[in-house]
Amino acid sequence: SDIDGRINQIKKQVEDTDSDYDREKLQERLAKLSGGVAVINVGAATEIEMKEKKARVEDALHATRAAVEEGIIPGGGVCFLRSIPILDELK
Repeated sequence: SDIDGRINQIKKQVEDTDSDYDREKLQERLAKLSGGVAVINVGAATEIEMKEKKARVEDALHATRAAVEEGIIPGGGVCFLRSIPILDELK
């Protein structure tokens, strides 16, 4: 995958660099990529807008975690409903 390719590229950069600072930063980036950690920055003009955006991001995160854990995608039932006419034709 693209992430694995980037991880390999960073590993090579860690080996090739002479700078301790660059090596440390690359190792931090490598840890974040390989550990499945992401940082999402949310900005807004007002505090109210910020809270709304933060709530949306949290909802999306919870939906994503639920889909990964349970194998369910919110709204996936629509596919079943749309398949009913086609399945009825097969009878």
